[in-house]
This record gives sequence, structure tokens and C-alpha cells, in this order.
Amino acid sequence: MSSNAALETRRKAAVARGAAGKSVYVARAENAELWDVEGKRYIDMTVGIGVNNTGHRHPRVIAAVEAQLRDFTHTCFHVGPFEGYVRLCERLNAMVDTGSENRTLLVTTGAEAVENAVKIARAATGRYGVISFGGGFHGRTSMGMALTGKVAPYKRGFGPGPAGIFHAPFPNAYHGVSVDEALRGLDNVLHADIAPEEVAALLIEPVQGEGGFNVTPPEFLQALRKLADDHGIVLILDEVQAGMARTGRMLAVEHSGIRPDLVTMAKGLGGGFPIAAVTGRADIMDGPSGGGLGGTYAGNPLAVAAANAVLDVIADEGLMARATAIGATIRARLEKIAATNAGAGIGNIRGLGAMIAMELVTDRDSHAPDAGLATRIVAEAEKRGLLLLTCGTRYNVVRMLPPLTMPDAILSEALDILDQSVTAAVGAA
Repeated sequence: MSSNAALETRRKAAVARGAAGKSVYVARAENAELWDVEGKRYIDMTVGIGVNNTGHRHPRVIAAVEAQLRDFTHTCFHVGPFEGYVRLCERLNAMVDTGSENRTLLVTTGAEAVENAVKIARAATGRYGVISFGGGFHGRTSMGMALTGKVAPYKRGFGPGPAGIFHAPFPNAYHGVSVDEALRGLDNVLHADIAPEEVAALLIEPVQGEGGFNVTPPEFLQALRKLADDHGIVLILDEVQAGMARTGRMLAVEHSGIRPDLVTMAKGLGGGFPIAAVTGRADIMDGPSGGGLGGTYAGNPLAVAAANAVLDVIADEGLMARATAIGATIRARLEKIAATNAGAGIGNIRGLGAMIAMELVTDRDSHAPDAGLATRIVAEAEKRGLLLLTCGTRYNVVRMLPPLTMPDAILSEALDILDQSVTAAVGAA
């Protein structure tokens, strides 16, 4: 088998530069651990960017896919519908609280779910405008890129996106943007850029992913809900990264006390298989005419089988409570690290459930971003056998997305490595 270095050389010669990634080439994975082609073990606190909430290769997910594999692998739902698709839609309809009868569309990726949510909102309202928020991430497609509020690497060099997209400020108390200031910024968009009666949808993540694990304040979501109700606007919650028990609830919006109109889901829904969904109010979801939604691979039978198994595992193994417990353990350890001299660069610790991040700063008074320290921490952790990722609009946030099935002993080992990595990264400055 090739070495990491040999595969990296081959990648650079064969793969588009834009599809960048780590230089750890995976040979196998199990629950919270993976091994590279050279046999080195890593603890995985990325799980495919929040995909494997149920861990790598959960036995029940694998068994469900193997059973489906013996029956059929693809029909295209438009040509050969099947019971598993309908059953998954029924379960998601029951899971999402919109205060109304629901409908669901299954697709393949998070960006595809977001684009379809926008299409559905436009069809249902007859309007064109969509307002999203600074720091939000909604995919790498042309529409997803336009909706995203983070320039590099997602927008730089790709030119203008589709028309009809507007951005409003996101409330971030740590960086001096209060809820009231963010609402004034949104009000300015509605008076300077687009009239409320032309807005089809407001789109927001209840916890920002790529933007830095910023939790949307409940009072801000409540204000958006009222604004949407007052003006007939569809409120879309992007739960692609925060959903599927990650924050201690099935959906992160459940922490806020509001009801969305539409919700987009992906990542953790498939347990490692590509599937996404739009779930929401039937009167809105049924806005597009027959044939206006879907796709050749949308709701692939293998991915549908995996998703149905994932929902079973979350319920049967108590993964919402487990996410809360894991998050509390991580937060406590990060606060302990931050209290040391080595942790002086940790300016802010935040998140919900097992979606936790630390923001690295040059000093705690100015909150000036320290992207270099974040990069060094991730590199030091990787050398020691722990996989982490950065995020944030200024690349200075280290995020932790452990599988919700991670054993306590491995979580403790991971946090020990993180502690060592922070100390080493600070010392290397």
C-alpha cells in the first residue's frame, strides 16, 4: 500500500487544486478512530465535517445498507419509488416541528437541499429575494456560494453569483455586534436593498458551521420568526451541520423555542452515506408543480436505508443526551486549558452540545484573530494522532465535532492530546 507522501504526490498530479485536504490518507475507520495507509492511528474529532454523528461504520447502519444492497441499489425515485423513501419522509415530517402538516423532499447534498429550499420558497410565495447572514455557510454551488457569508475560500475568484441574494449582519456579541445592532442591519437591508414584500425567504444557521460555531441567539431567531410572519416570508433554518442530535436536540432550532417553516438537513442524517432533505410546511413544500423537484440520485436507496438506521440509532442509544454530556466534558477541559498560561490565546469557547469550538486571539482585550495559532494547534494535534479542523471567517477557530458514540476513554485521550497540542503550538510561536 502507498505511503501518505506517495499518495500526496499522486493527488497533486491528478486532483484539482481546489479540492484541497489533509495529507492523511485513510485506510480504515471504526467509530471514533481511523488509521492511515501507514498504520498510524488517529482519534477523529472531525467525522467527515459532522457527518458520522453515529461514528464510522456503525454496525446498524452498515447492516441496513447491506440489506438494501441485496434488494436494489438504484431506481430513481421518479421512475421506481420505494417504501424506504416514503418511510424516511414520514419520520422527518414527524420530527420537524413547524406547527403544521409537513412534507419532505430527499436529495443528495446539503447544498442541494439549500437550493431546493430556496426554489420551494420562491414558488410558494411568488417572490424572488433571499436574505442570508454574514458568516453563514450554505454550500459551494453557485447559489450556495452566493448565500454564503464567508469570502475565502468559497467565493474568491468565482465571480458574481445569482441575483436576488442579500446579506444582513449576524449577531456576534464577542465581536461587538449585538442582537439589536444585527436587527437594525437587517432593517436597513429591507429599506435600502429589497422591500419585504419581495423577499421569499430568510435563511440562517441556528449554529454557524464554517462561520465559526457561532450560536444564533434565541432572541434573534424569535425576531426573525416575527418578521417572517409579519411579511409572509418563509423562514428557512439550515441544519446541515447542527442537526441530527449534534447539539443535544435533534435540531438546533429546538433550543430557541421557535418553529421554522422549512429545514434543510444532510451530513449526520446519512451516517456516512450521501443524503439530504428539505422538510417543512405542506402548504409551502407543495408550492412547486409536479416534476419541479428531485434528481436522478436524489433519495438513493442505500443512503435512505442508512438514514432510517441513523434515526433508530439516535433514539435507541440516547445520542441527544450523549451529545450534551460530551459537550460538557469538552467545554470543561477547554476552560481548564484556557486558565493556564498556554491557554492565554483562547479568547472564546462556544457551541451547543457536541458542537464546540475555541476562538484563538492574539490578546483577550482586542479579540484580534490569531489564525496562525489555530493552524499550529491543528498541526500539532495531527502529529500526536488527533484530527481537528479550523473554521471562522478569519480562520482562527478550532472546532470539535466528535462522534456522539465516542467512548469516554477515547474522549479523555483526545482532550489530553488537545491540551498538549495547545501548549506546543503556543511554544512554537
